[in-house]
Order: sequence, then C-alpha cells, then structure tokens
Amino acid sequence: MAKLVYEYILIRFGELTTKGKNKIEFIRKLANNMKSALSNYPDLVFERTRDHIYVHLNGTDPDEISPILKNIFGIRSFAKTLKVDNDIEAIVKAAKDIMEDKEGTFKVITKRANKKFQLRSDSINRMIAGEILRNFAPTLTVDVHNPDYKLIVEIREKNTYLMAETILGAQGFPVGVGGKAMLMLSGGIDSPVAGYLTMKRGVEIECIHYTSMPYTSLESLNKVKELARLISVYQGQINLHIIPFTNTQMEIYRVCDESYAITMMRRMMYRLAQRLAEKNNCLAIVNGESIGQVASQTLESIGAISEVVDMPIIRPCATLDKLEIINIAKEINTYETSILPYEDCCTIFTPKNPVIRPKKEKCRWYEEKYDFEPFLQEALENVETVIINPSTKFDDDEDLF
Repeated sequence: MAKLVYEYILIRFGELTTKGKNKIEFIRKLANNMKSALSNYPDLVFERTRDHIYVHLNGTDPDEISPILKNIFGIRSFAKTLKVDNDIEAIVKAAKDIMEDKEGTFKVITKRANKKFQLRSDSINRMIAGEILRNFAPTLTVDVHNPDYKLIVEIREKNTYLMAETILGAQGFPVGVGGKAMLMLSGGIDSPVAGYLTMKRGVEIECIHYTSMPYTSLESLNKVKELARLISVYQGQINLHIIPFTNTQMEIYRVCDESYAITMMRRMMYRLAQRLAEKNNCLAIVNGESIGQVASQTLESIGAISEVVDMPIIRPCATLDKLEIINIAKEINTYETSILPYEDCCTIFTPKNPVIRPKKEKCRWYEEKYDFEPFLQEALENVETVIINPSTKFDDDEDLF
C-alpha cells in the first residue's frame, strides 16, 4: 500500500486565541517564527487565517518537520491534513484513505462551519463511520468515549479538511511578542528552565554567564554553551554574553566578611546584568531563583540582592519545588547536561556559613567602604558574545579568554 500523501499541516493556535485587536500581530509573529524554524524546507508555503495557519507541504514529508513544529511556542496543536471539495463522496473517500493503514478504535467528529452544507454533522459522522467499518472492520472499530483516533472533519466555506492524528504543540505565546529579557544562565538545573518558561510567555531571551577562570574550567564554560544551545531550539538563536568575573569575585572575598560574600557577589552580578541588558535593549532580567532553595534565595536575600537594580526581575521558578523544576528540565532535555560535575563561579567559592538573612544596610556599608566600580567596568569591557543556534557545534579546545 502506497503511503498517503498529505497536502497540508493544520496549525491550531494556543493562548493567543484570547487576544483581541492585536491577535493578527501574534499570528503574524507565529508565522514568521515558523518560517525561520523551517527555513531548510523552501517548498513550504504558509497561509494565515484568523483561526489557523495552513502549511502547504508541496511534497515535504510532514513527519520530518513535526519535531520542529513541536518546539515552536504559540502552537496549541497541529495535524497532517487532507483538503477536498465540499462534496460528500470526496469527503468519505478522504476519510477512508486516512484510516486505511490504522488499527484500533476511532470516532468521527464533524465540525460544520459551513452551515449551507447539505448534510448535518450527525449524518456525516454516521455515513463516514459506516463506510470505514464496511471496509476495515474488525481492524477498526468505533469507540465514542475513548478512541485511539479522532477523525476530525472540518467543513469550511470553500473546502473540507480531514485529519486523524493531532499532535500537541509547545503552547504559550510566539517568542518575540513580549519583548526581550536577559537570562542569568548558570550551569545548574534551574536557569535553563527559567529561560524556557520565559520564552513560553513570548519573551525573547539573551543570556549572560559569569565565569571565574582559572578557578572554573573550560568544561564548565562549554557546559553552559551547550545549555544555551539546547534551549535555543525554542527561539532559533541565542546570544550568550560571557563575563569574566574572577577579579570582581576575588575582591569581594578580600574585603567582605565571608558570610556576606555570596550576597555581595549576587549584587554585583545583578548590576552587570542590568547594564548589559540595557545595552542590548532588554526590558527585564530573568533568573532561576526558587524561594528558599539556597541561602541566596530566602526572601531576605532576594530583597537585599535585587535592590541594586531598577528594572523588572522575572523569576519563573520562584514557586516551583526542586522536583517540579527537574521534571521540566528533563522534558526540555537540559537535565543531563545541567548535572555534569563542572562547577561554576557560584558553587566553587561557596562559603561554609553564608548569611541567610542579610541586612541591606550592611551590604551598603561594604559597598560604600570599598570601590567595586573599576572591577565592574573591567568585566563589561571584556565581555565575549557567542551566537548560538540549535546546530552550533563547540570546539572542546576553544578558549575565550
């Protein structure tokens, strides 16, 4: 039996269906993101409507592009689709073609948007189901409650569209409709998840990573680059800004009480993140903080650390527990990379007894007593930016500094 050739993929929208006058802008952005993600398939043609996007395959294998579509935010679901004339004989034949190679149970669901069509939905359902049973039973049987396949028949104004295998998409909003933010990307489990959840809300991200060579290793840096690559599949390309933080970090440990070192270090990181965010037209800072998970993530610590910036800070993981974050990390394929045993600048200098309820006044006292500004300027002057996309390959011997 020859493989059925599908002509279209029908894209159903996600949360953007709740939008009003700006809905068309969201749809346009989604279509552009799809074109970019599928740029290696030049035969595809995208047709936008207010309710769907139709991808004209023109001979492209739909099973080949389905894994790409699954990672595009703004898509609620999609399905391989046959398009026929609004003729009952053509509709029944297409339904039989779709179900011919399948086994199990099915249900026919007709959506008659075109109310002028001569038959009602129930009649169409019975007609199609009866013809399928006559041709393919007992391989296929009807189950209206929990079918293996839902054969959907959408009768529209000009044509009818049929599909039987709906694939869930990434949902959310199309990346880019919500502006851009700077993600503080460490080598841990939480920050890649925070980046993923931020992109899901339609926010494009750039990443900032602090490195403390020679105390941190090249493997640690490459681990972060790989994490950026893994989450870039949801955006297409990510700019990773790598900041040399060693001198700033050493000065903090030289002049501050060890118990306050992490708090002071995070304050400096936030300052650098805001300056780099503003330079790159980002509207917010994103991080992977989860309330109470470590000493620097108590409410007192968060307050003491974040007071040094005046732009929004987004914490998508704030109320998630560790197991919830790990489950998401596994779903987006970052977990195994995140747990590689290469320490970053936050873990390698962790004090034995970090303060968990730091005082803002004491933090300010340290900063008034010692001038950290030259160290911050030095770090910003030596930023290295790496452009990463899903196909980027890294040289293990690469040395950025």
